[in-house]
Amino acid sequence: MFREIGKSAEISGLFTALPPAVCREPWEKIPADYRNLLVEEGEKWIGHPFPPVYATDFMEFCRTGNRSNYEDRIFERLTALDALVLAECAEYRGRFLDTIINVIFLICGEAAWQLPAHNSYIRDTPQLLLPDVTRPVVDLFAAETGAVLALTEYLLRDCLAGISPAVSVLIDHNLETRIFEPYLEQHFWWMGDGKSPMNNWTSWCTQNVLLAVFTRPLDTGIQKAVMEKACRSLDYFLDEYGEDGCCDEGAQYYRHAGLTLFNAMEILNQVCGGAFEPLYREDKIRNIAEYIMKVHVAGPYYINFADCSPMAGACGVREYLFGKRTDSRGLTAFAAEDYQNLDGRQRLTPEEHNLLYRVQAAFYHKEMMEYRRDGETVIDDVYFPSTGLFIARDRRFCLAVKAGDNGDSHNHNDTGSFTIYRDGQPVFIDVGVESYTKKTFSPQRYEIWTMQSQYHNLPTFGGKMQKDGEEFGASQVEYELGETASRIRMELAGAWEEGSVRSYVREACLEKGQRIVITDLCQGNGEPPVLSLMTYEKPEIRWEEAGRRQGGTEPEEKGRDCRMILGDRGSCRIKGAARICTEEIPITDPRLKTAWHHNIFRTLVTFAGDRVQLVIPEEICL
Repeated sequence: MFREIGKSAEISGLFTALPPAVCREPWEKIPADYRNLLVEEGEKWIGHPFPPVYATDFMEFCRTGNRSNYEDRIFERLTALDALVLAECAEYRGRFLDTIINVIFLICGEAAWQLPAHNSYIRDTPQLLLPDVTRPVVDLFAAETGAVLALTEYLLRDCLAGISPAVSVLIDHNLETRIFEPYLEQHFWWMGDGKSPMNNWTSWCTQNVLLAVFTRPLDTGIQKAVMEKACRSLDYFLDEYGEDGCCDEGAQYYRHAGLTLFNAMEILNQVCGGAFEPLYREDKIRNIAEYIMKVHVAGPYYINFADCSPMAGACGVREYLFGKRTDSRGLTAFAAEDYQNLDGRQRLTPEEHNLLYRVQAAFYHKEMMEYRRDGETVIDDVYFPSTGLFIARDRRFCLAVKAGDNGDSHNHNDTGSFTIYRDGQPVFIDVGVESYTKKTFSPQRYEIWTMQSQYHNLPTFGGKMQKDGEEFGASQVEYELGETASRIRMELAGAWEEGSVRSYVREACLEKGQRIVITDLCQGNGEPPVLSLMTYEKPEIRWEEAGRRQGGTEPEEKGRDCRMILGDRGSCRIKGAARICTEEIPITDPRLKTAWHHNIFRTLVTFAGDRVQLVIPEEICL
């Protein structure tokens, strides 16, 4: 797609879609209340004591695995610079310029812009203890740091020149040596080669390199070389997507994948005089854009899998603009409504590192606030063949099942797992992922509990869990999307190592207006399967037979029915269980705490025979 257009496209200018601060009229058209909030946010950083960053802070990742101590300090500088720049652009009185220059000097004084976790030159190799300043690594955050500095200099070029032209010279020198030269002279894995798998890094890094390049008057030969290389990378990125547009990294990573693809397109299209406009009419591009609303459940919740949280964040200006460009009224309305539901400060996205997104929000704030939905957008049941993701809905339920395989980017071993929401609230859950550490992206990844199939809604066989890799997945997948019922059926035995189980067939069906039925059929090789059920609410198990063993926790005869009561979320009838026990899992990790505000629970259901069935009725019967 991109390379074909890029072959004949002529670069006609710079990226000037966002007016610099010296152009006062567009900035002063931003509503006063929003501009006042921008100024207030910037004022918080005047006089702020930014802590120093030491070599030992960088080395901590290799020594202990901790990422956050270093990253928090680096990201604070970017967040502060964004707020200060926006405040100066909104007020335009010079009050923030000295602090802006201080932060610019701090960032340009860092030995490296790449994160310690990304400090290597070959994919999936051990990180180096310290950065080599003669060989900059262009990773996600080096590219993003470059983009923030480039946009800062572009927006405030005249203001900075009024103090000293040395500031722009400093920024340009750092961009040239840390971004432009390594981008053109070296090959980083995320650039693509047509063989290696890509992920969100490709579009995310490419977007930021393009923004840095096309906000300054570089030699046309350099601009052309960057454009051609960017087009190749974006095509490699698109090759990873199915026509259905599903992001195999989940809803959170859509923001770093589909939406960064969008802004890369925006930059290329503008600097090439509209040459890339036809891409917005491609079905695949529109499907990528609309993915986010197809996986939305209700309120803050999204269908999640892999390293994605169920709290994937609110939509905003980028989703809104992507909807406009692809003529998706549904996405435009969805994003505007989400934005309108935020409070004033949340609309500033004050924790966002990327200045581009925040400037876009400022200029489209009024339009998004005044947008009114034309009718109701109905989200149909959907099956994404590229990833095996199935989602069905009715007036109360949202049922999602992931087929596919265990070779996704940011993979968890979760093939066949399901999640269920009732009235927009989580019932059976996908936990998500803890805060990233060195172990998260290492050969020991699947020692982490959140990555393991036994902490998803899946069985174990004699303690054996699913294996990671593309070769471990579902087969014989059949699905039906209907007005009265939608269902999916699959063979899951292939997700475990050979010999673990002969057959494990799962069928999940939403009988609309009535119930959800999950039926598991097993042909084992020894010990009975033990099915894990992950819930947000503490379950109360009520066996339906009167006779009980002493202690009152199990029926006298195996295989009796029971009911799992889940607080005010309703109940689930379990058929075919021999034993059931529940454990409480403490939620202590900061990243998990953003989604789960209290502890969660794992209920272990031991099969009595070859079949266990879960029935969740529409009506709440406690």
